[in-house]
Amino acid sequence: MIVAAAVLALTLTAEAGAPAAAPARTIAPGVSELPGAVPEDRGPDGNTIIFTAPAGLIVVDTGRHTEHSDAILAFARAQGKPIAAIVNTHWHLDHSSGNRRLKAVFPNAPVYATNAIDRALGPDGFLTRNLANARAHANDGGRSDVQRAETAGFLATMDASASLRPDIVVSQTGPVRIAGKRLDVHVTNGAVTDADIWLYDRHTHVAVLGDLVTFPAPFFETACPQRWSEALDAVWATPFRIAIPGHGEPMNRAQFDLYRHAYNAFIACVHSASEPRACATGWADDIAQFVPANATREDAMAYAEYYVGYLRDGHGKSPGCLAE
Repeated sequence: MIVAAAVLALTLTAEAGAPAAAPARTIAPGVSELPGAVPEDRGPDGNTIIFTAPAGLIVVDTGRHTEHSDAILAFARAQGKPIAAIVNTHWHLDHSSGNRRLKAVFPNAPVYATNAIDRALGPDGFLTRNLANARAHANDGGRSDVQRAETAGFLATMDASASLRPDIVVSQTGPVRIAGKRLDVHVTNGAVTDADIWLYDRHTHVAVLGDLVTFPAPFFETACPQRWSEALDAVWATPFRIAIPGHGEPMNRAQFDLYRHAYNAFIACVHSASEPRACATGWADDIAQFVPANATREDAMAYAEYYVGYLRDGHGKSPGCLAE
């Protein structure tokens, strides 16, 4: 797995050629997960969590590839329930590209999200810059079929970028009734992006974290690392029993706390005089039990070593971080 996949996680999205999505699994009564994937040769899909609500299904994050959104729609058909609402934990396209496909079938399902997407789609925003680059290189020779499909899918998503914007803007932390179900909605002030959402369901004690937790490493391209650490502390203060990452397997409280400490140790190493390789080794050691089945310790180290340099170049944060 190459480090460039971390950038693909935020930008490109494919319409075809991806492997079939993993089957849904039950996390708790009324809570199901469609696991995402971090393949080696294309951008990933984030995990999708589906709550059963009085008015239908609440879909949290919609993935990247057609295969993933098709699996969400197949789940809804199998349940005999409509998709009544969509929640995007953040605007990264591996969590939101499926919005347009789901809304094509369920046009009345509102998208709940923060307005952080506005800056990403702005004149000099992250997605706008990547769009210009994708268009400039769309017809370059020597690119693989997968690379061409990824770029074509990204362009299609950006052509329908209105589907990435919220129908209902979530701007503050508090209880919200979505499709007739109460969820505690938490909004960060800078973390993975300018403003991210994570959810807590008091009935099942399940927390849905988006990219506050990812494996084999955090993705820092649009991050404010200190605010991210504060968000992890806020999660810990919640009496969850199961925490679902944006990428990776569900975690119990002890596992989440291990991740939280590993994250903080990595950021402390970034701010130290330690060699990047030493920081990467520490990260890989700390999260060894969480490395996905399709990844390796070397993958975790490669990501981590890359991000040491990336964050140090930005004085400890991403170039786009406004909150620190």
